[in-house]
Amino acid sequence: MEIKEMVLFSVSLLIMLMGMAGIVIPIIPSIPLVWLGAFIFALCTHFEKITGMLLLVFALLTVFSIVFENLGSVYGAKKFGATRWGIVGSVIGTGVGFYLGGPIGLILGPIIGTVIFELIGGKDYRGALKSGLGNFVGFMGGSLIKFFIGLAMIIIFTWKVFA
Repeated sequence: MEIKEMVLFSVSLLIMLMGMAGIVIPIIPSIPLVWLGAFIFALCTHFEKITGMLLLVFALLTVFSIVFENLGSVYGAKKFGATRWGIVGSVIGTGVGFYLGGPIGLILGPIIGTVIFELIGGKDYRGALKSGLGNFVGFMGGSLIKFFIGLAMIIIFTWKVFA
């Protein structure tokens, strides 16, 4: 491997690792950055080692991870008994949390929104907290899935570059 390709691999891997950091720092666009790192390498090496087909598979995994991430919190809340009020609160809490609290707000906003809106909808405090907990469990499940998707993409990328 030439020095130019090693530098390109290092830059691409750094971008991918920044994407992995986005799993725990929600303001960073996680898996899309992992895909971007692979795309940059493929483009600069004329798709010799990282093919267009592999990039398409990575793009589908990226879309899947985004959809799963967004539905995970809602699914978790529903599994723990959230009503429509709680789901609306989760969506509103996400927006308010992002606006007011940045990365931490993106985690806490949906949970707090779920609890508040469940209380507004007539649930007792215990039921509202259970729905909020479900929101958090769903978020953690989505984050875990994102982690494994990102890790798989990085391992496959590295294997293809050095194969």
